[in-house]
Amino acid sequence: MRRNLVVGNWKMHGSTASIDQLLSGLQQQLSAVSSEQVGIAVCPPSVYISSVSKQLAGSMIACGAQNVSDQQEGAYTGEVSATMLAELDCQYVIVGHSERRTLFSESDADIAAKFIAVQSQGLTPILCVGESLAQREAGDTLPWIEQQIKAVIAVAGIEAIAASVIAYEPIWAIGTGKTASPEQAQEVHAHIRQVLAAESQAVAEGLQLLYGGSVKADNAAELFGKQDIDGALVGGASLKAEDFAAICVAAIS
Repeated sequence: MRRNLVVGNWKMHGSTASIDQLLSGLQQQLSAVSSEQVGIAVCPPSVYISSVSKQLAGSMIACGAQNVSDQQEGAYTGEVSATMLAELDCQYVIVGHSERRTLFSESDADIAAKFIAVQSQGLTPILCVGESLAQREAGDTLPWIEQQIKAVIAVAGIEAIAASVIAYEPIWAIGTGKTASPEQAQEVHAHIRQVLAAESQAVAEGLQLLYGGSVKADNAAELFGKQDIDGALVGGASLKAEDFAAICVAAIS
């Protein structure tokens, strides 16, 4: 049985003071929750990863990163490597988030290279896939999602996918207040499993698939109740301890 996983993506938010308060509140509100019940991680901005990792040491909450270079070292001003993230006790790294694809023009090839770099250091990539509103309205959602996943499989192989997490995030539902209905989300998640099953049934059955797109405390339980949704990649709601903790509790399986 797949354990649910809830990951908070803080994006470019936070300060030393606000993060201290957030982590203290999360640890207090989740004190009765165990890692056997649900997996939980937070992904702070890179400048705060070291301090967040130290504050979370010994807790059930893992630390992750929002981005990574596809290079391990070299003259790449401003970049952070997977080797560096591993030294900071990161466990997860988000790759292919829609904001990286659209705002920074990251291609499927770029994302596949980052995916491989993350795994080379024993970290778990959270591969994000998703469609725009225009693609959904044109009926291109499923082919587009399939293309994004197969681009990584073609380079990394299906067995590498087994050591990852995939997050479906409809671009039109990120930060807009709109949410794909549980039925819409389930349809895409089921299709992702079908794509994976064509390569390996075992990988398809065992992989955690997260939904991302305006997940909140009041819609989380219904989303998590769907057969192929194994948790969430949470944006804005992960910045409030009470809201994020409520989503984590809703994910207990």
